[in-house]
Parts: sequence; structure tokens; C-alpha cells
Amino acid sequence: MFRTALRNVLAHKGRLLMTVLAVMLGTAFVAGTLVFSDTFGNALRTQNSKSYTDIAVTVSDREAAGAAAFGHGSGNGSGAATGPTLTEETRTKVAALPGAADVRGVVSGFAGIADKKGALIGNGFSTTGTNYVPGADGTDPRYPLVEGRGPKNATEIALDTKTAVKGGYKVGDTVRVAVNGPVMQLKLTGTVHTNDPRVVAGGSLAAFDTATAQQLYLSPGRFAELDVKAKPGTDDTALLTAVKQAVPQGDFIEAKTGRELADEQDEMIRKGTTFLTTFLMAFAGIALFVGIFIIANTFTMLVAQRTKELALLRAVGATRRQITRSVLVEALLVGLTASVTGLLAGIGIAVGLKSLLNGPMDANLPDGPLIVAPTTVIAALAVGVLVTVLAAWLPARRASRIAPVAAMSSAEQPATQKGLRVRNIIGLLFSLVGVASLAAGVGGKEVKLVGLGAGALLIGVFVLTPLLSRPLITLISPLLRALYGAPGKLAKENAIRNPRRTAATASALTIGVTLITSLTVIGASVNQAVDRLTATDLKADYTIAMQNFSSLSPEIATQIAKAPGVSVVSAERSMSVGIGQNGEDSEWMTAVDAATIDQLATVKVTEGSADALKQGRLLVSSGRAKAAGYKVGDTLAVTYPDGVKGSLTVGGILEANTALASIVAPEAVVGPHAQPGSGLEKILVKGTNGATPELKQALRDASGGNPLIAVKGAKEIKAENRQMVTGILNMMYGLLGMSVVIAVLGVVNTMAMSVFERRREIGMLRAVGLDRLGIRRMVRLESLLIALFGGLVGVGLGILVAWAGVRTLADSLKGITTVVPPLQIAGYLLAAAVIGLLAAMWPAYRASKIDILDSIKSQ
Repeated sequence: MFRTALRNVLAHKGRLLMTVLAVMLGTAFVAGTLVFSDTFGNALRTQNSKSYTDIAVTVSDREAAGAAAFGHGSGNGSGAATGPTLTEETRTKVAALPGAADVRGVVSGFAGIADKKGALIGNGFSTTGTNYVPGADGTDPRYPLVEGRGPKNATEIALDTKTAVKGGYKVGDTVRVAVNGPVMQLKLTGTVHTNDPRVVAGGSLAAFDTATAQQLYLSPGRFAELDVKAKPGTDDTALLTAVKQAVPQGDFIEAKTGRELADEQDEMIRKGTTFLTTFLMAFAGIALFVGIFIIANTFTMLVAQRTKELALLRAVGATRRQITRSVLVEALLVGLTASVTGLLAGIGIAVGLKSLLNGPMDANLPDGPLIVAPTTVIAALAVGVLVTVLAAWLPARRASRIAPVAAMSSAEQPATQKGLRVRNIIGLLFSLVGVASLAAGVGGKEVKLVGLGAGALLIGVFVLTPLLSRPLITLISPLLRALYGAPGKLAKENAIRNPRRTAATASALTIGVTLITSLTVIGASVNQAVDRLTATDLKADYTIAMQNFSSLSPEIATQIAKAPGVSVVSAERSMSVGIGQNGEDSEWMTAVDAATIDQLATVKVTEGSADALKQGRLLVSSGRAKAAGYKVGDTLAVTYPDGVKGSLTVGGILEANTALASIVAPEAVVGPHAQPGSGLEKILVKGTNGATPELKQALRDASGGNPLIAVKGAKEIKAENRQMVTGILNMMYGLLGMSVVIAVLGVVNTMAMSVFERRREIGMLRAVGLDRLGIRRMVRLESLLIALFGGLVGVGLGILVAWAGVRTLADSLKGITTVVPPLQIAGYLLAAAVIGLLAAMWPAYRASKIDILDSIKSQ
């Protein structure tokens, strides 16, 4: 039977080609994902290990790191500490330990570098600022010089080479640099090399002398970290014990070995790459799921075409098990061939993806060897083979049930009515469960229930597609019959002749259309809701905030208020306060100017007083009040960031508002207790003459021309939100594209095999007068009907699932409604029609070339 299976594979190479391609594409997606993730993760881990090569022990001040990262104290050296700190005295004390060879004091934060036009170089999230620590030879081993020298005073700076090139800067040029305040004009004294992952990934590095870095990010003499290099032969664990005894003890002071830190970073990298792999594998799973329909359809048709052959095998003594095994071995050979090819293609995809990201997309991924792990090879081969064999199992079972008497006839064995009834009952049950789960999820705003309901409904509809195919195709077909006459009528009859085959072919396309339609409707709904909220919730003409979501310098608010054309200003400051007598719980609240906030944002309360802020009380959003159980009149015992205890009263319940935080407090009450030197989250501005280009430029000038500070009006905010949603959708569309390609292969495969199966019928049609053009038209229209059927079902399911998903967002996104963009939906249906026509071109051409006499004689 193995020889029989091998002979069948070799005899049907052309008919199995599309199946091989479908499995190959799915397997390539899996292999490419695993190879790229392993390669990327290994490169990051290698780069990470280099960062800790010379570090035996690191002592960190987590309070200082947080202050520098979020801009608390940036630009004015007022980063006051609430506990023990790492100072030059501490550094000297640690350096005197017997096992310590050198101790480096580190200061770091963010620093935006502007190009010569004033635009930010890189993105706002990886703009790194640090201190340059020269040794006896005047160079810093952590940042090797490429050209020039390191900075020596507050008027000088060094940049990494890539940033200097991007900005067009050379040694001796004046560089525009900023943290969270006005731009500083500094002289570029040198360029350096760095393996800092943030910089390698496309960020920028600005190196200051240590005193300047401390002034900008912390306070004079203070370090965020001490990196200890050990003397040869010193045990890191023993050195760690000695270091812990030498440094001040405090809640924020933490000491670890370099190996521990490297391991922690490796674990973070592992989790990040695992998430990436899981995300991409979900789409690979969709592609393989689509491939299952094609494989099952192909083997079903092959078995039907070989009815006489299989029945003869039964007649000469082959058992049912042997027939089943023969078909499964055939599937195994197909799956193995496709999997090996897919593995090689996946490796090529990973190489191409890395080149694309490092080339045109300028993602600056770290360098490293291509990793093709044994687990990747095993996974790719196992997935491809298992998917193929499992998809062929039902056709194999059907083949084993062919009675020997069937050898007397070459007719295809029709599906039994009992089998179709059972299938319809199962599909109906799944559909009912899906609809019930969707309804429950919508009513309870439960995303998980909506997801389960969507999955059950999709399965139910797929099972019911044979039942749905006849009425839907009949509904579509009159127009084709009116336009094309006999070919249109024949196309309709062929499409509904075998409902199972039509359903399997259309279902592959339905999956892609369903998902794409759902994403489109949800994206359009979110965009409309955000646009509406931006227009209604925000009254301010402009918002001013840091691009990397760090804090603005408090001095900026004063400068903004003095800018020409400004009529109303309110600065927003976020802070965490302890709740309870001992501050055991915590709440984030945002302080605003109580006198002006109602002119800059819509303040609408559902309970309590709209003037609560002016009365020195809190406004709490309805969502937060419900979650925490807050009511109007409740008094909260609070512990402020400066340690002072007090109480705050809930004065009103605020209707959900995108321009305001969940808990809003008056600046006059809570502002004096903020952490010394803490920055501002954003500034809201209203102009005397509204939003004008002159006002926007005045605000930029008042903020010191800082490239990290963004001045945005309503149009920019809307465009930014839309761009973010569109970017996510485009990425999803790209990943779903593989499943659509596989679905197209399925249509081609079905039509090609259907033409072969109906050779005699086509010959008879030619004999009674239907010309070659009519034959081609009949095949193309049949493919068009199948594709449109799949597209219509997919659009309907997609809109229903999207509606349920949008309803679950009602609480988190006020006023959201389901938006169905008609042009895009019509475009998807048109795309399905085009897919059907293109997929039928080759089968239609083959059908028109069939020899009339040979085909009539065929059995």
C-alpha cells in the first residue's frame, strides 16, 4: 500500500501542487517566526551580556533612576531624595574595598537631540543621556571615542556616531540638546561608540561630563548607580557582600552581581520574544487553519476521482484499514515535502525580514548569527505533517468505506442525507452557543465571552456552509444568468452541485474576510469615537507634553502663560498618594488649576457639585468610583509624597472624559505636597483668538524649542490617534494576508480539480455547441460565485463579531458606536470577486483546451 500511495502522489503531482503550496506557506510562517524570534532574542542576549562583561557588582538607587527617567528634577538639579543616596563619598568607600578594581558612578536620563532643522533625532522613548567618565588617559572605556574627545564642562557634549551622522553634526559644531526644559546650545567635542541596546535599536546617546549630568538629572554629587569592577580572582558573591556593607542602607538602595542583572535582562528579553512569537504564531495558526480546508477538499476530490480504483483494490482483497492507510501515507508524503520546503522558505523569510527591518525600515536590530534551532526544525516539520494528515483523515475514512461494487461505476459517491443532517444539527448547536455567548458578553461587557462566542459562531457557520451555499448562491446567480445566459446558469448549477466542496472552498476565504472585516469595523468605530471625544471633551486649543511621556519642567508652565496670544492655562501634575491611615493603599490623581480647568476641558458631573475643585474637593470618574466604591461626601485619609498626612473629600462623580484623569484634585490643595522638583504631565492652553499658527509658534518658542516637547492641536491629536489605529490595522492586514493567499490557492486548486473531474461533461457541452469562450466563462463564473459566497458570509460574520466587540468597549470609550465603512466593505466584496476571477484563469484555460472526443470517451 505504501508503493500505491507513492505512485498516487507521483501520478497526481499537478493536482497536489496547490495543497503543497498551502501547507508550505503555513509552515514557512511558523518556521520564519521561530527563526526570526530565536535570532533576534539571541542577538539581544549577546548584546546584553556584553553590557555586563566588566561589571562584577552594581549598586542602584531606584528612587534616583525613577526621578531621572520621569523628569523629576531634570534641568534644575532639584531631584531631592527621601532617603539615603549614592554619592561620591559612597563611590570612594566602595572603591577602597579589597576586591574592587574600579567603581564607576553612573547618571542617566533622557536627552533629546535636535537636527539642524530643530526636529528630534530618533524617537522620544530611547533618547538617552548619561555621564562621560574619563580615565587616566582621558577616555571612557564604556564609550570608546571614534573622533575628538569627551566633554569636560557644562558647555560641551559627545554624541554616538549614528546620531551625529543623522543630525549632520561634526566635531566642533553646536548641537541643540534638551531634557525637559529649554534647548541647550552645546559644543560637540567628540563622537563615541556604544552597545547600549536602546541606542543600537535606533535611539540616541548624549554624553555630558558627570557634574553636568548630575545637575540635569538628579542633584550635585548624586549618582543613580555604581558599577563595580572586580580585581582578577575576586569572587563576585564575596564582593557583593562587602559592597552591601559599604553602601548606605535604604528601601531604594539595591545591590546585585552583574551576572544577576544580566540574567534578569535575559529573562525580560525571553518574555519579550515569547510574546512576539505567540503573537505571530496566532496568525500562523490562522493560515494553517485555512490550509486545512484546502487539504481536506483536495483529498476529498482525489478520493472521489479514484472511486473505481479504490473499489477495485477492495475487490481484490485490500482491507478498509489498508485503504485508509494508503490515503494517509499519501498525505504524509505531501505534508513532509511541503514542510521541508516550508522550513527552507521560513529561513529565507526570517533573513529577509531582518534585512527589511535593518534596511528600509531602519529598525537597527542587533547583529548576530542566524539561529535555526532543532526545535524549530522539529516544530515546522511536525506542524506541516500533522496538519496535512489530520486534514486528510476524514477523506481517508470515506475512501475506506467505498464498497467493492462501486468498481462497476465511476460515479462520485454522493454525501448521504443522514450525514448532512447530522452536520447541520452540529452547526446549528455551535451557532446557538456562539450567539448566546456573544449576547452574554455584550450584556456584561465581557471580552472573553465575546471571544468565545465569536469562535463558536465561526465554527457553527463553517459547519453550516453547505446548507447556506444553495440559497446564497441562488440569490447571487440571477444577474450572471441574465448577463451571460447558459454559461451563467451552468456556473450556478456547478457551484451548488456539491455543497460540501463549495463550502470547504469558500470557508477558506471566509476566515480571512471575517477577520479583516472585524478589524476594519472596530478600527472605524474607535476612530470615530476618539474623534468625537477629542472634539467634545477637550476645549483647549493646544496641549503641550513630552513626546516620551516623561514630565515637563515646572518652569515651562510659567513661560507658556506669558506667551503672546495665550488667554487661559492649566498645568496637569500627576502624583501617587497613600490612602488609609497608614497609606497602605495608593491612588494616582492629577492636580489641575481649579479656576481654569472648566474652560479647557468639559467638566460634567453626574453626582455632586461641578464646583467641587474650586471648593478644594476631588472629582472622581464614574468608572473609578464604581471600582473603588467611592461616593460623594466620602473622606479619604491620604499620605502625600512629601510624607505629610491629610484628608481629601469626594465632591463629585465625573462623567468619563478623555481629557481628564480618573481622579482630579485641585492644584492649590495637593500641589504643595508634590515631590520636590516633580514635573508636569501636560499643559492645556486656550488662545485669545483660538488655535492659530501664530499661537502654536509662540508656544514652541515659550517651551524653549525643545524637540522633545510636542505642541498639538485637536487636528494633530485626531491624526495621531488615527495613525496609531491605522498602523495596528495595517500590521494585522499584512499578517492576515498569508491566509488570504492560501485561500486563493484553495480556489485555484478546487477549480482545477473540478475541471479534471468534469472532463466528460465539458466534452459533452462542447459537443452540443458551447464554444471555448463559453466554457472559460462558465468556469470563471463558478469560481466567482464561490468567492462571492465566501466573501458575503465573511462580511456578515465580521460585522456581527465587530459589533459585539465594540459594545464591550462602551464603558472604557464613551459614546462609541458601531461604524461600518461602506466603501471598504464593498471593496472587500469586490476583492473577493476579483480573487474568484483570477483564481479561475488557469483552470478555465485548461477546460477550454480539453479535446472533445477524448473527454467524451473518458470514464
